[in-house]
Amino acid sequence: MTQTRAPSRSTGTQGPSPRPRSGSITLTGRGAVVALFAACFLGLLIAAWTGWGLLADVVFVMTSGLVACYTRASGLRGLVVCPPLAFFTGSVLAQVLTAPDGFSAAEGILVTLGSSAPWLFTGTVLTVAIALGRGYRPRMPARSLPGHLRAAGALRPLRPFRPFRPTRRR
Repeated sequence: MTQTRAPSRSTGTQGPSPRPRSGSITLTGRGAVVALFAACFLGLLIAAWTGWGLLADVVFVMTSGLVACYTRASGLRGLVVCPPLAFFTGSVLAQVLTAPDGFSAAEGILVTLGSSAPWLFTGTVLTVAIALGRGYRPRMPARSLPGHLRAAGALRPLRPFRPFRPTRRR
């Protein structure tokens, strides 16, 4: 016998319920800096073991762009200055772990930084460009005046600007 099911009735077995998906992954400023450092360190470590230095540079530029895209807007301020620092720190740590002695480690750090300078510049500019595109605007710190100067300025009203006009002498 064949059974047919009415279209309005549902069967007892259903697939998994669809989970609501979040909009995207967001990183805090500190999490972005840690992710950037970890990617730089691992890329430099693998490049030191394999001898393929281009890998570390490409990983750095890609990670700089990705981290700038996925960082919360409130964390972009600390992120825009960190790409060169993260690369430098990763380079120091990778060279200390892989170099046979201190002189070789120092030489490796300088050679790595010198040969990766265009990539460092590209990654840093990419991070700043993405951050500016996402709405980051740097704030200039206000200069604080000492208390006695602030009080003196409050007592005296400001004069309107008048351009200098020489007087005629007779």
